[in-house]
Amino acid sequence: MRSRFLAVLTAVGTLAVAGGGPALGDTITFGAPLCLTGDQAPLDTPGFRGAQVAIKALNDQGGLLGQQVEMIAIDGKTDPVTVGNAAVELIDGGADFILAPCDFDFGGPASRAAQEAGLVGLSLCASDPLYSSWSLGDKQFTLSMWNTTMGATAAEYAINERGWKNAYVVTDQFIAYTVSLSKYFVEHFKALGGNILAEDTYNNGDNDFSAQLARLQALDEKPDVIFISSYGQDIGFIIRSLREVGYDAPVLGGDSYDDPAMIQSLGPLGNDIYFVTHTFMSSDAHPEMEQFIGLFEDMFNEPPDTSFVATGWDAVMLLAQAAEIAGTTDGAAVAQALEENVFHLLTGDLTYRNAAEGHAPDKAAVLVEVKDASTHFLGWRTPSNVPAP
Repeated sequence: MRSRFLAVLTAVGTLAVAGGGPALGDTITFGAPLCLTGDQAPLDTPGFRGAQVAIKALNDQGGLLGQQVEMIAIDGKTDPVTVGNAAVELIDGGADFILAPCDFDFGGPASRAAQEAGLVGLSLCASDPLYSSWSLGDKQFTLSMWNTTMGATAAEYAINERGWKNAYVVTDQFIAYTVSLSKYFVEHFKALGGNILAEDTYNNGDNDFSAQLARLQALDEKPDVIFISSYGQDIGFIIRSLREVGYDAPVLGGDSYDDPAMIQSLGPLGNDIYFVTHTFMSSDAHPEMEQFIGLFEDMFNEPPDTSFVATGWDAVMLLAQAAEIAGTTDGAAVAQALEENVFHLLTGDLTYRNAAEGHAPDKAAVLVEVKDASTHFLGWRTPSNVPAP
């Protein structure tokens, strides 16, 4: 059977990535109800591509548990109901694992379906603490750090490393991720002695920041740093709105900034921006990164341009390692292996707490600077006294 590593979009919107070897019934299947179109696509699509590279690499190394592996994806179309239905279809079709979208709002339905079927579900990069065994079940995990860590890392960078004591905070009301990221940043920033000059809100897609600018300009004091928790191209819109009226304070945010299209759209305004994310696409971040980049380039004929590709690779490899430890793809056994071991990944060393503690992921974060509309690695950070979820 000739190997197929690149996804093929069919008339019904289903994608399959196979690594050759045995027929469908003799494979271990990763079901991926990911959002490959819509607003969520800039996060899920890179992870899907990274997962494709991992599937091929596993098969090139002899597969998993003596079997070949495959990934079958159905586009969740940035719609929670579609994601949930896609997950059920994949499970009914024999999926052994579920790779869920990068957000609680969209990924939660996939993990609930996995839990009901007794399978391990793993979000590629959901960071809201709602993505936990508390709310989704004892076989559900996320590869990402929680926003408790992401927000605390940003706060410690601002206060401890840069001396930015006064912050203006903008929170996009779009999804749970954007709301909770601001929450934990503010909590930790205050705990470190920082002062929040004002907290403001924004609704994704409004394309109107004039009211917020008026309130900002009315403050008695200009902020040292502006924390913007938003999503997609709206991040760039808000930054442009600030810069065009003369606010040149540094901008700080989370992993949704790790979007090359958004960064490039800023052009000459793409400076003095900092964000917390999962890893960085260079050997500075991980000694095996260059090897991964080479495999990615072999498959896609271009280098990866966001750390979200590594979340897809790591998600597949994490589940593969846990299955090898467990000696099976059984959901309870794989969940136990995930709880009891340390995993060394491109996105950092990862341990999970037990189900009673929410499967909280303990891992470090990466800080990135945007300068001249390009990204620069600032290093790994592990915050202390992380806020409780």
